[in-house]
Amino acid sequence: MLQTLVVLLILAFGDARRSEAQDAQSVVVPNAVAPTTAKQPSNWQQRAVEYARIMSGVRWTPVAEGMPGRNGTFEKGVQQTGVPYSSVKAVGRYIGFDIYLKTFLAAVENPKSVLYTESLEGKVGNAECYYGKVCSSYTCYALQCGIWYLSRLHVPPFRDGCEIVEPKSAQAIQVGDLIFTPPKSIPGGSHIELVTGVTKSDSGVITHVRVEESRPRTTMNTNRTAAEFDLHIASRNRVVCRITDWEAWRDGNEAGRFLFPNYAEDSATPAINRVLLLDRGDWVVYRKGEPVKFNVMDRDNQGVRKLVVKRGETLIEEIPVAKNSVVERTFVDSGDYTAHCVLDDGTVSQACEFSVCQLGLTLPDKEVISGKAWDLHFETENMKAIILYFRSSQNSYAQTMIFPTEEDRQAGKVTIPAGFLNDKGKSTVWLIGENRYGRLKQTKSFLVK
Repeated sequence: MLQTLVVLLILAFGDARRSEAQDAQSVVVPNAVAPTTAKQPSNWQQRAVEYARIMSGVRWTPVAEGMPGRNGTFEKGVQQTGVPYSSVKAVGRYIGFDIYLKTFLAAVENPKSVLYTESLEGKVGNAECYYGKVCSSYTCYALQCGIWYLSRLHVPPFRDGCEIVEPKSAQAIQVGDLIFTPPKSIPGGSHIELVTGVTKSDSGVITHVRVEESRPRTTMNTNRTAAEFDLHIASRNRVVCRITDWEAWRDGNEAGRFLFPNYAEDSATPAINRVLLLDRGDWVVYRKGEPVKFNVMDRDNQGVRKLVVKRGETLIEEIPVAKNSVVERTFVDSGDYTAHCVLDDGTVSQACEFSVCQLGLTLPDKEVISGKAWDLHFETENMKAIILYFRSSQNSYAQTMIFPTEEDRQAGKVTIPAGFLNDKGKSTVWLIGENRYGRLKQTKSFLVK
């Protein structure tokens, strides 16, 4: 049945690929939605606009060469607007879902961070930066989801509580509408955009439509005239979708039930440490046994004596250091850690905060049979298992999730119902855990028979 719906969707939407940068007519700095007589959006729609702007409006400047972006690198010293595009999947980390925005901004300020020293290009499809966003994680962040839906699953018939907007014209558009560019073929790439502003004339005619999206190289904010917008949605057989029942559309996937996304932290101006930063930035999670690299920067030339590392209130180590030195340590005990420097005048620097955690996933010894229930075991240290996310290699439209209960976490397992996975062949499960510093993802592949 699902395959039939997929075929019908593709036939209806036609032969189209992901939208290209040349479709944008005028990229503008984000500003408030200010229609003169436009209908005011409901609360969830207004919040979607505000949350989209957090990511599309942020400004940052690379402090070193080598930060990977589409078709090259971001130039040192050149200010960027909007977070970088990178489909990090389970290898890197999504800004807003896996890390705070301030974690990314701290990593930008550290010339020895993963942003400059690691690249996902050639390792993960459609990815460059270790931290990034894609179209679907951008719209789902704005729409207050706990985890992203694939772009192709934003629209009917794959989501309840939404409908196709007709006529396909700027005059029918509302704030919060989604613009979907269908894939050229299964399982080709698709694209999703969010309408964040509608401007009307005094006579009630829509004159401009603002669209925001995540695309290479950073998020984009485009305010088109009505005529330009009509040309945009007419090309590539794009479809406009409207969420009519927000809760039905999210289907239990609410951001409010998790620690991330954290819109309050992401919208606040962070105090970036000028003495010391971690290779993953600051306010971030590491796996147990994974090296943590402390970069003693002392950007204000105050002079540093030593690096002090603590787990909670327990002193772990005091290390003599000098400016421009990198200290690497591996921690075998899970917990929340801090690191600060003692300066030459005896005062202490701002502390970096990080967490050391463990995430484990165990599949059944016997094969997984589609028509039989089976148990998936997991274990965590210093974080909570929050999502089991399943993807099928046979069906790119298959994206299913289970949210473990507190009872499941106590038992260390989730029972997968019979028939939950209908697509036979290779599948992958992601175990996602989180604590107050971010999320980790553990993946394993298996066969469904």
